[in-house]
Amino acid sequence: MKAQVISLDGSVTRELELPDVFGEEFRPDLIRKAVIALQSTRRQPHGTYPYAGILSSAHSWGSGRGVAQVPRIKGGSRAAKIPQAKGGREAHPPVVQKVIVRQINKKEKRKAFRSALAATAREELVRARGHVFSAPVPVIFEDRFEELKKTSEITAALAAAGVLEDVMKAKASRKVRAGRGKMRGRRYKQKKSLLIVTGNTPLLAAGNLPGVDVATVDQLNCELLAPGTHPGRLTVWTESAIARLGGDIEKWC
Repeated sequence: MKAQVISLDGSVTRELELPDVFGEEFRPDLIRKAVIALQSTRRQPHGTYPYAGILSSAHSWGSGRGVAQVPRIKGGSRAAKIPQAKGGREAHPPVVQKVIVRQINKKEKRKAFRSALAATAREELVRARGHVFSAPVPVIFEDRFEELKKTSEITAALAAAGVLEDVMKAKASRKVRAGRGKMRGRRYKQKKSLLIVTGNTPLLAAGNLPGVDVATVDQLNCELLAPGTHPGRLTVWTESAIARLGGDIEKWC
């Protein structure tokens, strides 16, 4: 399987033989499982105060009074403590001991990573995900792309490669979140766009582009390659990144 290597002005310089990992079997079920397992590690355990609703003097009157044997406030007859009483405890409250981290087998995780990686090179999957582009995938830049220091230079290179339109689409998708979340530090929602993968140093100048994620090869994971469990992310590589993929990728899984 071969791919074209392009220069910063968008012209094709040569062809490159892709590593065998790009021919991996497509397994969307494993990709979804791996992404959910990764996302679950960021969830914060939460629970109620252990004594909520039971800090009361209430106790049952016992039998023989013709009333229900529920805890009642001392000096009165109002029920307390029980779930059906006003101000009583919750029936089945959330507890911090709940296991919220999803587990995945190591071999499944590695298979999912390879599958998500291969999906980035299949044009029908990338277009099905909603990305807009005019370049053949995978998009591979020469290593001079890693040396760019200005966002304007990166924007020009992406435009020459035919993938900048997807960044503009992500920029136009920015909107205020519906619901209470807008008051909790997540006011805006925005679609994901490109993933830029370099060899050793992340391309920091691209970090401000809307919807764009930057990473090195050893920072890749299933969530970066398949955000929201949907494989086929439009990915921009450099030659050195592709060369590193030719080694043992299992150590990054």
